[in-house]
Amino acid sequence: MLAVPEMGLQGLYIGSSPERSPVPSPPGSPRTQESCGIAPLTPSQSPKPEARAPQPASFSVVVAIDFGTTSSGYAFSFASDPEAIHMMRKWEGGDPGVAHQKTPTCLLLTPEGAFHSFGYTARDYYHDLDPEEARDWLYFEKFKMKIHSATDLTLKTQLEAVNGKMMPALEVFAHALRFFREHALQELREQSPSLPEKDTVRWVLTVPAIWKQPAKQFMREAAYLAGLVSRENAEQLLIALEPEAASVYCRKLRLHQLLDLSGRAPGGGRLGERRSIDSSFRQAREQLRRSRHSRTFLVESGVGELWAEMQAGDRYVVADCGGGTVDLTVHQLEQPHGTLKELYKASGGPYGAVGVDLAFEQLLCRIFGEDFIATFKRQRPAAWVDLTIAFEARKRTAGPHRAGALNISLPFSFIDFYRKQRGHNVETALRRSSVNFVKWSSQGMLRMSCEAMNELFQPTVSGIIQHIEALLARPEVQGVKLLFLVGGFAESAVLQHAVQAALGARGLRVVVPHDVGLTILKGAVLFGQAPGVVRVRRSPLTYGVGVLNRFVPGRHPPEKLLVRDGRRWCTDVFERFVAAEQSVALGEEVRRSYCPARPGQRRVLINLYCCAAEDARFITDPGVRKCGALSLELEPADCGQDTAGAPPGRREIRAAMQFGDTEIKVTAVDVSTNRSVRASIDFLSN
Repeated sequence: MLAVPEMGLQGLYIGSSPERSPVPSPPGSPRTQESCGIAPLTPSQSPKPEARAPQPASFSVVVAIDFGTTSSGYAFSFASDPEAIHMMRKWEGGDPGVAHQKTPTCLLLTPEGAFHSFGYTARDYYHDLDPEEARDWLYFEKFKMKIHSATDLTLKTQLEAVNGKMMPALEVFAHALRFFREHALQELREQSPSLPEKDTVRWVLTVPAIWKQPAKQFMREAAYLAGLVSRENAEQLLIALEPEAASVYCRKLRLHQLLDLSGRAPGGGRLGERRSIDSSFRQAREQLRRSRHSRTFLVESGVGELWAEMQAGDRYVVADCGGGTVDLTVHQLEQPHGTLKELYKASGGPYGAVGVDLAFEQLLCRIFGEDFIATFKRQRPAAWVDLTIAFEARKRTAGPHRAGALNISLPFSFIDFYRKQRGHNVETALRRSSVNFVKWSSQGMLRMSCEAMNELFQPTVSGIIQHIEALLARPEVQGVKLLFLVGGFAESAVLQHAVQAALGARGLRVVVPHDVGLTILKGAVLFGQAPGVVRVRRSPLTYGVGVLNRFVPGRHPPEKLLVRDGRRWCTDVFERFVAAEQSVALGEEVRRSYCPARPGQRRVLINLYCCAAEDARFITDPGVRKCGALSLELEPADCGQDTAGAPPGRREIRAAMQFGDTEIKVTAVDVSTNRSVRASIDFLSN
């Protein structure tokens, strides 16, 4: 076979094997604008993947940043005591009655685009600006979702501030990460003055598991720009998948740190009103007491009390319900070391808490008019932020058994702006609207019934439940015993009640950690200390390259036939590296060898393709798309030198790709010199 030449014919090394040909694909085949000739050495039949233990990086402390849609924070632990997790300092400012171990994901830049503040400080400062002055400042909130929803994400993608001005997304994310870097390092210096400055921190960034490779690479690029790590020390930065981090943390918990939603007290709306897991594990507990050695080993291996009571092979689901997305992952517990095996690829969708915010905005549009709301957001951006803060405070108090209406404050500027724009007051607008479950309060507030508030939750909550039910119906997921509900949105009593009502009847135990909003952050720290805890993952997509194979009549379509020098070739054949849903172990490698086509060639570029199907045959099949490029950079000293006895220009470059980590990774070596070759995969160049 031959990797499809995404290039011209000139300079390609022609091997002697009749199975290979330098002939390029016919016009119309997918190709890149800048690429180099290659002569593959690996046969079509892929060698069995080989496992290689990852090389541990040197670090003294792990700092994890949970970069969320609505709120963010950091935590850390020292390598000398990895399970002693230090939460970041409480943030100044904030809302009454809300814990401040995280800060809102809000960024404020000056009118010139310089960094001003982040979090509560940014939100409060923007709130206090004069309305006219605020229109010149760049305020960003909930901007993480833009990366998830972008279909053509690149390093040049732009983000829109509240005032409508545009800013490079990479700079926006880098500003935020730089803020956390400076805060975390300052706190580390105060706690451990003797801590070395250089290469002492392993950084961990959390991302949704359903994010595709371009979004993960984007976060890494933002981290480089923010100065978290350098490209030369890329291994000092780990990307953690949010539900995986939650799973890693939950496996450390003891029974008194977990709450079983089936034990909800009638009318309860707070987490503390629910009982912890009890009777279902008592029998296992007694067995473990009679087997002291087994219990001690598991605990010493880093497994918590709940997991000590589970059997090898037990399965569970983690539902990470965040501000922007819901991520579902299924793990199987492997004993005796407590490692985790993914049973089904991560799934989910944009069913986070912001869906409730959008439902509230749509409600306002029904009452006051879509055109007015759009104008108000554009001309009074700070006041709009005030209104969303007021709604957020009431949203947190919503519960399925709550009695009494909820009052939502309208900013004075909203009331005044509406009167000037429409010629009548907001009370008149409410009377004229078709919305009869929202009234006007004499205190200048919107008065919403509890039923109306719960209705705002329904589309988002229903989407979450449907995703969970669809997952549980998969044959790979049969035998699940537990569902862990984690993430900031999992604090909602409305969501908890709905999930328990829908899934409790089928015998699934729905469990919530006490510190549910910090589960991912703490788990990310533990993951940074021992990233090998998730031993096996499922590939979300099929990945491979295009190749030329010998044409076989009856098996290959006639339109794929290419004849050159009397040889018949089938073009655009999709050679698979890894299949969708395939289990891939951490450190497992897929190896391919390539040969630079010309003496002195400095770069080898090979297009990568992906699809959701497992059985795609050609890179031109429906659903198959170019998703990235594998780049091999050759050192100048290597380009013109030939190994004794080797044909001129024939230099074997062996690439090893890993699909079992949170990111797709590649390394390469020049076989003739045994020297490493700079190798990378770019998913943002499309």
